[in-house]
This record gives sequence, C-alpha cells and structure tokens, in this order.
Amino acid sequence: MMVSAMYIESIELNNYRNYREVKVDFGRNTNILYGNNAQGKTNILESIYMAATTKSHRGTKDRDIIRIGEDESHIRLFVNKKDVSHKIDMHLRKNKNKGVAIDGIPIHRAMELYGLLNVIFFSPEDLSIIKNGPAERRRFMDLELCQISRLYYQNLSSYNKILNQRNNLLKQIYYDKSLFDTLDVWNMQLVDYGSRIIKERRNFIQMINDIIGDIHGRLTSGKEKLEIIYEFNVDEDNFDRILQEKMDTDLRYSSTQSGPHRDDISFMINGIDARKYGSQGQQRTVALSLKMAEIKLVKKIINDNPILLLDDVMSELDTSRRDSLIEEIRDIQTIITCTGYDDFIKEQIIINNVYSVVEGTATRVRTEEAQNGK
Repeated sequence: MMVSAMYIESIELNNYRNYREVKVDFGRNTNILYGNNAQGKTNILESIYMAATTKSHRGTKDRDIIRIGEDESHIRLFVNKKDVSHKIDMHLRKNKNKGVAIDGIPIHRAMELYGLLNVIFFSPEDLSIIKNGPAERRRFMDLELCQISRLYYQNLSSYNKILNQRNNLLKQIYYDKSLFDTLDVWNMQLVDYGSRIIKERRNFIQMINDIIGDIHGRLTSGKEKLEIIYEFNVDEDNFDRILQEKMDTDLRYSSTQSGPHRDDISFMINGIDARKYGSQGQQRTVALSLKMAEIKLVKKIINDNPILLLDDVMSELDTSRRDSLIEEIRDIQTIITCTGYDDFIKEQIIINNVYSVVEGTATRVRTEEAQNGK
C-alpha cells in the first residue's frame, strides 16, 4: 500500500468551540471520530480545515468559533511533509485579526499558508451542491483553487476588495454625481483581476472534466456520461465592454451586476441538466463523482496525497457508492466522523486510531473496545 508523503500527526485545541483543551493523534491511514450528534466531532474537522486554509468550511466568523465565555482560541497542528515535521499555530481573537505562525515564524498573509497542507472536506451538505444556489458552486471552485494556486487566492482576494470598493462608489454616486468619473479606475482593475479568475476557473473545470467522466461512468455502470459546464457570466474578451453597457443598471441597483462573482457551473448527464431534471439519486452520484475527481486532481497537481476529511458522509451513501469512495481513499490519510463505528469494521481499510467523542472530550479507544461499543 502506498503511503502518503504528507500526513497530519496531531492537533491540539484550546477553547475551540465546545473544547476547553484536547489533543488528537492521527495515523497515516484511516482515523475515526465517533459519537452521538452535537458532541464536537465536526469541530475537530473544522479546526483542521482552519489550520490549512485560515477559514471555516462553514463560513463561520472567528469570534463565533471561540469557546463561550473566552476571549481567544488556539489551534496547533503538526503536519509531516516528506519526513519533515511542521507546526501550524493559529490564534483566534474576538476583537482582532487571527494570528498565524508556521514553525514559530509569524506570517502576514493567508496565501503564505496555502500549499503547506492540502485538505479536502466532504460533508452531507456537499451532496446537495448540484441543487443548491450558484454561490455554493462558486465556493467549491474558489476553495479548491485557493489551495492549489496561491496566485488564484491573491487574484480572488484583490477582485473581492475592488468589487466592494466599486459597489460602495456606486452607492455614493447616487448622492454625488461628480464621483462618476472615478469609476473607470475601478473598472480597469476589476476587469484585470476578474479576467485572471475566469481563466483559472475555466482551466480548473477542464481539468476536472478530464477526470470525472471515467469516475462517473464507473459509479453508474457505464449508463451515464457526465460533463461539467462552466457558465461564466462574462468572459475575458467582453468583460470591459459589458461593464460599460451595464453601467446604468449598476447605478440603478448600486451594485455590480456583471463579473465572475456571478459565475455558475452546470452538470450535464447524457446532455441533460442534472440540476433541473436529475433525480435526487443522480444528483448525489454527481456530487460524489465531483469529490472523487477533486481528490484525483489535487493528487496530480501537488504530486502527493491530500488529507481527506469525511464528515458523517458514509451513512449518507448506499453500499455501492460507499465502496467506491473507500476504494478511492485507501492510500490517503482520512479522518472520518460517524455516529456508529460498526459500519467500518467490515470494510477492508487500515484503521489507525479511533476516538470516542463525548461532550467536548475525545478519548482514544482500542479497536476491540470500539467494536464492543465500549
């Protein structure tokens, strides 16, 4: 069995969500956190994602992550990369920006962290990405692209700042028409960064398409052909022209109506839009195909295995889909949350560590104990 060169050794949390203090060790293969709902299993996965990306997969603000009654929270994550151990320190504060250090050296921009640890988060909510709103699908593209491209993160961050500034200016013009002439400066920058985002998103979807067809074909026994379509709101060649044409509309609504912040993607099964006409089963299979393709793509780009975080997903999948996912993760460090451990005993996977999570405590148990429900 292939062993990933990258794996998480352990994580330590202080005053994080419902944890006052906890340390969890991880092996290189499969690690299981089990317990009833609302005990804190997902919080551990969230903290790993935070350490890798500086963001919560839930989109939660830092101050809402800090344990109730406390003013700050700490995450310390140890990751082994090519036999070298690195430490990521993250300090969350209620009324200040978070502080991050890598191996004891503070960093000043989030992009300096990207690439040290590549994680893929898979939750039951992801199974609804096909039928959810376009914001969810844009978020999928952005979260993955930011991890595999520091330049994309920089372009997206710049674009969002300029977009906010342009929108604020549009509101001000309503009261002061003399400010209209300053719009051109923001238009030029918006087109510049927006065009870079569009180009990288188009390339990303093409790379996913090169992988996902075979995966989806296997999941559907060859009955369905899946293709992802990038539905760009504007393209690089006409972004500037459309901004000019929609100027009156932007002024009327006091917001920018055109640009990659309005992009979407569609999923075509045998040429038919799965979002509009696919059954729930088909939509869930597409979502699983997408996540499995994401794993393969990240492997290819970073020439290593990403870390996979599975948040109570196995119980949402039928046997055949679960088996397909397990086959995909055999050589990947995987951290799984579940309400019951029994489902994994009969699977042919190497289980390193099992933790029982109860009311903000995580207790390591032997495999035999977990089998007996102790």
